[in-house]
Amino acid sequence: MRTYCQTQGLTLEAVQWNWIPFSGHWGISLPFFPIAAQESRQGQKINVGARAQELAEGAAAHLGLPAGFERVEAVRGYLNLYFDSGAYARRVLEHVRQEQERFGSGAARGEQVMVEFSQPNTHKAFHVGHLRSAILGDTLARILEFAGYAVIRANYPGDMGLHVIKWLWNYQKFHKGEKPQKDITQWMGQLYAEASRRLEENPDLEAEVRALYQAWDRREPEIVALWEETRQWSLEGFHQMYDLLDIRFDRYYFNSQAEQPGKVMVQDLIERGIAQDERPDGAVIVKLDELLGLKNEKYRVMVVLRSDGTALYATEDLALAKIKFEEYPQLARSLYVVDVRQSLHFQQVFKTLELAGYDWAERCQHIPYELVSLPGNVVMASREGTVVLLEDLIREATERALQVVSDKNPDLSAEQKLEVAKAVGIGAIKYPMLARENAKTVTFDWQAALDFNGQASPYIQYAHVRANSILRKLGGDLPELTEPQHELAPAEVELIELISRFPKEVQRAAAELRPLCLASLGYDLARSFSDFYNQCPVISAEPAVRAFRVHLVAAAKQAMANCLNILGIRAPEVM
Repeated sequence: MRTYCQTQGLTLEAVQWNWIPFSGHWGISLPFFPIAAQESRQGQKINVGARAQELAEGAAAHLGLPAGFERVEAVRGYLNLYFDSGAYARRVLEHVRQEQERFGSGAARGEQVMVEFSQPNTHKAFHVGHLRSAILGDTLARILEFAGYAVIRANYPGDMGLHVIKWLWNYQKFHKGEKPQKDITQWMGQLYAEASRRLEENPDLEAEVRALYQAWDRREPEIVALWEETRQWSLEGFHQMYDLLDIRFDRYYFNSQAEQPGKVMVQDLIERGIAQDERPDGAVIVKLDELLGLKNEKYRVMVVLRSDGTALYATEDLALAKIKFEEYPQLARSLYVVDVRQSLHFQQVFKTLELAGYDWAERCQHIPYELVSLPGNVVMASREGTVVLLEDLIREATERALQVVSDKNPDLSAEQKLEVAKAVGIGAIKYPMLARENAKTVTFDWQAALDFNGQASPYIQYAHVRANSILRKLGGDLPELTEPQHELAPAEVELIELISRFPKEVQRAAAELRPLCLASLGYDLARSFSDFYNQCPVISAEPAVRAFRVHLVAAAKQAMANCLNILGIRAPEVM
């Protein structure tokens, strides 16, 4: 193509190859409209469409039929090249065989991205309300990492505030000396709910809580030591939950760290006229719409400090952003995975930072998500203790999965059944959170989540197990991979197409920050493999066909395993 363009005096850089939408054949296409339009802009009186077609026909004649292609055509200004299906299929399978667990991954981009997610409050229960942020954030981190970004996984627990003081008051007064033995977050949550009940029943006790808060503000050693010890209990409980979910973090920030730096930033905003200090009768506020000269309400007014001088979420989030970029000045993006109800809050925080002159403010991005609805429309409130604990949900998922696994494969040992049940149970919890648009509510349903025949994690896991079963029965190393000598069946073609699409879908999911792309592809791969499994014999096929199909089985298995892994779901070998 370069030679043809040079002979015609054309600039090849003006156009680029694109994939032809798959319709049973694989191909690439080169549009000549940009070149024709460029010639027209340079003063030549031409019909752009006719000129594009003329160039496409010339290119087709110049190329002839290159090796590895089965058809070349010039259609409506496009040069279309269709791959030889056998050659293309072999290249796809060979690529998977070479890359293995790295198949679909992108080259290192040299870009650093921070994903902040989970953000539970210490001294409270770790409940299902925390689930989507933890799962969505972890999966986004996995996707970005697999796509080639250098990812920093950050957590921002709320370790100070009125909820902590209430817990400490209740502990000192009624539980002094006690320590959690097991189910740490459950025990911490029970004490918090108990504190709320005691204060509701006897409001006069609020004076004791306020006095304790003042002692904290004075940083009295006894209360600080108790806070540090009990905070660590919460963190240990969180780590237990993260271990169960296979979630890790590189960096922990705490709102207690951001409190004082946030107050310093607010004072700077006041001195620069960005914030208005209306104390003692009012709060410190930033009138964003007024500062921006907006006639219609958009950012509204952000309160950055209470009238009594105590910090708010806004105070701390201003400081947290600054702390992040001071620690990681090369951050290309700082992502905040926080529920959709905080959308205005983050718009206000990021715009205030921009007005304050922080050039990195535009690199901060809120990733909103909707909440999870449980059967029976369970309303969760830590204050009342009416929460569905995450460990209880995981326990129930494992028990339900264990029953299904035992029914499907009673020959497995008890230890194997439990391991598989854990993988299936955790996958059943995670997949529904990822198979929906981030900003749509997830209605969790056990029957759908554990469906071995529908759009659910166990269905993908079971397809992976089927592929592994074929490979295990054949045993030994894979035969030499050659181009298929038989006409590919439609089920083979579709499966190869989906496997080949995996690297592009990884990049798309990273660009759009949408795990749904890969959750959907994982299901499509499993469905397509099931069709292939039912329609195309492998073990009983004649040797040449078997040799190719066993590579296709291995490639499908690898693609499904990689897809599940990016979603944070284990791919079991047996089930």
